[in-house]
Amino acid sequence: MSKRTADIVIRALTVVTLIGLVLAAALYEPFVWPEVTTEYLAEGDGTGAVHVFDSADSTRVFDIALMILRAGLGMMIFVHGYNKAFRGGKLVGTGRWFQSIGMRPGKVHATLAAGTEMGVGVLLVLGLITSVAAAGLIALMVVAFWTVHRDKGFMITGEGWEYVALIAAMSLVCAILGPGAVSVDSELEIAHRLNGMTGLGIALLLGLGAGAAQLLLFYRPPKPEDS
Repeated sequence: MSKRTADIVIRALTVVTLIGLVLAAALYEPFVWPEVTTEYLAEGDGTGAVHVFDSADSTRVFDIALMILRAGLGMMIFVHGYNKAFRGGKLVGTGRWFQSIGMRPGKVHATLAAGTEMGVGVLLVLGLITSVAAAGLIALMVVAFWTVHRDKGFMITGEGWEYVALIAAMSLVCAILGPGAVSVDSELEIAHRLNGMTGLGIALLLGLGAGAAQLLLFYRPPKPEDS
């Protein structure tokens, strides 16, 4: 696939995904624009107006916010994987880069990283086994932190670890709060089984464990004379 074709495909996928998300939010059955009621409470010699929102409306806003968080993370990491596989040097070039930073064999890890990023991205956008998808994203960030960013300070402008830390934190939030009602997990009625402390445990244990295991098994940083 040429770079031009890859660019067209990823833009088309982005547009289709955004349209799908908007439709999902709009067709979300209980969704209506929140109505505000006003109650007047005595305050000394005057009255104070208090806006009261229906609790169901607050839930709707919460669900939409979770969908935006999931979709933002999912689309971002999907494009990262797509870029590794289909743009630039593709898997061959990405494999050489992985080899150079010590993740060997490079081609295997390039394929694994690209596939994981795209797979996790799709799961997060759909809200499917969300806590597991979040764990996958945390594992990716653990490996990226240790192999590329940890010795470069905090600021991402200097290749520091600011970016990967924020992505990991947002992933953890997704795992704890769950996918919300606008998700496949909700339709399958499993969302409540995978969020909260269960989601926290899955994300931390699986995410940190998978990232650490990959580093222990495969990370062999080059010696200074080999750089």
